[in-house]
Amino acid sequence: MAGCQLTPEQIEKAVDFHGHWCPGLAIGLRAGEYVLNHMGKSDDEEIVAIVETDMCAVDGIQSLTNCTFGKGNLLYRDHGKLAFTFYRRSDGKGVRLVMDAGRLGSPNSEFTELNRKWLKGDIEPEQKERLMQMRQERTDDIMNSEITEVFEIKEPDEPMPRSARILTSLVCEQCGESVMESRTRRLEGHTLCIPCFAKQG
Repeated sequence: MAGCQLTPEQIEKAVDFHGHWCPGLAIGLRAGEYVLNHMGKSDDEEIVAIVETDMCAVDGIQSLTNCTFGKGNLLYRDHGKLAFTFYRRSDGKGVRLVMDAGRLGSPNSEFTELNRKWLKGDIEPEQKERLMQMRQERTDDIMNSEITEVFEIKEPDEPMPRSARILTSLVCEQCGESVMESRTRRLEGHTLCIPCFAKQG
């Protein structure tokens, strides 16, 4: 399959959800496209996604696959990697997609430097124009490339997560707010939420 096969409606829905069109969203759309083609769509919690970044790509994955934080079938690992693992609960099938980071430019590339300037709000108009052109070029490259050129397709490196559980809520004895039982801490016989526990030093 050459290039992205998503419909304009699928892409537009993701752009509306995310708020803008960018290389990061394109990465998530291509990952989601792979899942749709090889594992199907998650009507509820059938497909589970583990994302190792909190950047734009995650919105593309949510939009296409119906894996969401609220349902508990989108899990975040703070590894700072453009890596996305998916499982199908019915048969345990899994895949890990690792982005070829070189497609976005090296740490010392013009693209990376202009992005830094843009994020700091310290970019000249002609530099911003050049950056927007480069962003569109990278987005087009991601969308038009073979999926195997965008991602290294690997076996998962962790077991399939267990299904989401609904746990009892307790009340933090310091702030009085409700907190999931599994996130409480005990200190000198008292039940505390994580923020209150952290304040104890």
